[in-house]
Amino acid sequence: MTRRSLPLLAIASAAMVTAATPALAHLSPGEHGSFAAGLSHPLFGADHILAMVAVGLWAWQIGGKAVVAIPSAFVVTMVAGFGLALAGVSLPFVEPAILASVVALGLLVALAVRLPLGPSAAIVGVFALFHGYAHGGEIGSAAQAAYGLGFALSTIVLHLCGIAIGWTAGRLGSNLTVSRVLGGITALAGVALISG
Repeated sequence: MTRRSLPLLAIASAAMVTAATPALAHLSPGEHGSFAAGLSHPLFGADHILAMVAVGLWAWQIGGKAVVAIPSAFVVTMVAGFGLALAGVSLPFVEPAILASVVALGLLVALAVRLPLGPSAAIVGVFALFHGYAHGGEIGSAAQAAYGLGFALSTIVLHLCGIAIGWTAGRLGSNLTVSRVLGGITALAGVALISG
């Protein structure tokens, strides 16, 4: 594989992942357990996958402490949003905010925006609140702690995938090119989700 073919490979891979839809519905806590239901939950929505991978990719682009701090801010605030849903607190515009997060995070990656750590963590935190709230709203009969732990771990893995993509692109010498292309694809996929 040449350096020239890497961006094309990345585009093709991202397009396939984005176009793929899960063949199964969310796992049933009764059949598979609450932890497995929570673990699988973020993996059954393109909006969640795209946003969470983009968080990891953006953290990698910023570098330094952001590689840990930005994904951590997402996970902590997501768990807080989950708690708000369980407490019955009303949060408006949940689905529009989740879809907006895909577009916004994709654009941040595509434009390789570098903000100080605090504002970067605040941006992902705002979006994470809505993602967590949505997870809480779809808990069904699952046990709260096991389900929450499951989707938190799944989210961490998706963030690590974004970081790994950035790291791999850097090792192959493509640095920001691949991540910026993937950010653009993410933003376009978010627009498609909004209009679909």
